[in-house]
Amino acid sequence: MKINNKILLRVILTVLLLAGAGIFLYYYNNIDKPTLVNTNGRIFAKASVLEILQDNVQENGARIGDQIVLLKLEGADNKGQILQANSPNGLLFGTVCHPGMKVITISSKVGSLYVHTVYNIDRSMPIYIFLSIFLVLLCLVGGPKGVKSAIALIFSFICFIFLFFPMILRGTAPVIAAIITSTLVLTTTICLINGFTIKALAAILATVGGILISAFSALAFGHFTVLSGYNVSNIEALMFVGQNTLIDVGQILFAGILFACLGAIMDIAMDVSSAVHELHINNSQMAAKELFHCGMNVGRDVMGTMSATLILAFFGGSLGIWVMDYVYDLPYLQLINSNSIGIEIMQSVAGSFGIILTVPLSAAFSAWLPFYFNKGK
Repeated sequence: MKINNKILLRVILTVLLLAGAGIFLYYYNNIDKPTLVNTNGRIFAKASVLEILQDNVQENGARIGDQIVLLKLEGADNKGQILQANSPNGLLFGTVCHPGMKVITISSKVGSLYVHTVYNIDRSMPIYIFLSIFLVLLCLVGGPKGVKSAIALIFSFICFIFLFFPMILRGTAPVIAAIITSTLVLTTTICLINGFTIKALAAILATVGGILISAFSALAFGHFTVLSGYNVSNIEALMFVGQNTLIDVGQILFAGILFACLGAIMDIAMDVSSAVHELHINNSQMAAKELFHCGMNVGRDVMGTMSATLILAFFGGSLGIWVMDYVYDLPYLQLINSNSIGIEIMQSVAGSFGIILTVPLSAAFSAWLPFYFNKGK
């Protein structure tokens, strides 16, 4: 009966907490966004290609100019309507149409007329399918913890969209907003998967410490190398956003570093805390100092692979930049002092600092906390 009461109380508290969070996010997102792009008279809609009225294939097989295609709208509005559209031959917009292909069309109002253009391939269904397969595999392979991991992942994206973005739009510094959002995400994720235990508390404290270390490292690196969010490749578009909102675009780069290294820091903190917890359970006579040394040994094994994972992730994300620099055979002084290479090194180093120093933090917290909470027993 006591167990049932505890479960009931836990369910009630969870429901109340979720309801309160939902109400808060609902009102917190009631924010007026500035109109940066005039979208009046422009409508996106799903359509299928019925016929190619005029192709753009040349005699040599190259495609030059636009295709003229016949489309059938499939959206709720104007479903079944037949219209003629241009399909540009571009790498970023437009596509090579074939009968039966699903596309997205833009209808732009010019005076009293509408001009129809193929925006791109309709990729929504393949994206939904692959995301569904990912979630199903996560739940099947992970079992109950896999289901909890999927819930935690969905919760993380909810926090990014409905908490982090409104925070920076309201004028909160992006680094501070990233620290707050990361703390909420990691606390929820760890507690959801492992419950609120001493092991989870140690991992949470160590992860928060690692995130703060990464934040300080990134800001220090940026200060001494004079690098910030104003040195990224898409700064012109970001500057326009910054001029029309309260967002500090110079800190967005540093906030992105914190989100990028959050998963790796959380993993290593949980690995070390779990190992020390198991040692303490199986041998309660071990002193905190011995547990700390054991945690450090486990952390050293995981630290190298985690740092490599983070650095390789940043390298893979910017592979195009590295390929161009390699092919152009840039001089060393130009390469090492370029904004793009400096930013990539800053991301890798700042994140790795957080991973490395999370090891002693998680070893210390997981070794000391059990004795602290059991002190009076």
